Amino acid sequence: MCATCGCGRDSTAVITEPHVHEHEHDHPHHHEHDHPATETVILEQQVLAKNDELAQRNRRWFAEREILALNLTSSPGAGKTTLLERTIRECPDLPIGVIEGDQETLLDARRIESTGCPVVQLNTGAGCHLDAEMTWNALEALNPPERGVVFIENVGNLVCPALFDLGEQAKVVIVSVTEGTDKPLKYPHMFAAAELVLINKIDLLPYVDFDLDQCVRYARTTNPGVELLTLSATTGEGFGEWYEWLGERRRSTLERAIEVTSQQA
Repeated sequence: MCATCGCGRDSTAVITEPHVHEHEHDHPHHHEHDHPATETVILEQQVLAKNDELAQRNRRWFAEREILALNLTSSPGAGKTTLLERTIRECPDLPIGVIEGDQETLLDARRIESTGCPVVQLNTGAGCHLDAEMTWNALEALNPPERGVVFIENVGNLVCPALFDLGEQAKVVIVSVTEGTDKPLKYPHMFAAAELVLINKIDLLPYVDFDLDQCVRYARTTNPGVELLTLSATTGEGFGEWYEWLGERRRSTLERAIEVTSQQA
């Protein structure tokens, strides 16, 4: 868990202008692993409790602005950024803002910026995931439009992001056919936390050893209620179903906001 893996808030940088190249780390990172197990568990509980409290603040913020927030998680290289690029370009009427999470570089933020979409880069340094406080700081810089969608592209990792609520309405896990059929079994916590699994790069199915039906069965064994869609972010195959899911979730977000407003009136 991240209380002992080296993640540190002091190593996180919010970069609001993707063209800036300077990035400094002035804080030393100490990795000590000799604490008693009970102390580690208590620290982990404290970290998660604080994060959950901040995540509720983020969730209220999104709800007040009728924003659909989605937390995109995957292994490195599964295609999160390519998926976002195509989605942004093919949905020009949808107000979108993006928070990019990576340990280093501005490469993905520049890719999103090239589409004309507002983007904020979060560099986590040694950190292997985003948390609710980082997300809040990024939202202040991003200032996304109301009644739109905020995509939070998490650091490429299928372990720690499962534990950290960012205040999103849903986690979307992206797995590619180049990674192996058994990903849902190897990373059950991430798939159990997901509302949607996107199986990407299906254009490569003829060239890789990947059993699509078996992967779907594994995912539903881990999370019986999860929705699954297959697509290719490169060719656009399957994106119609992805856009339908996105539209339904956005409509649900707006309907809930209207219901809450009516109850408060």
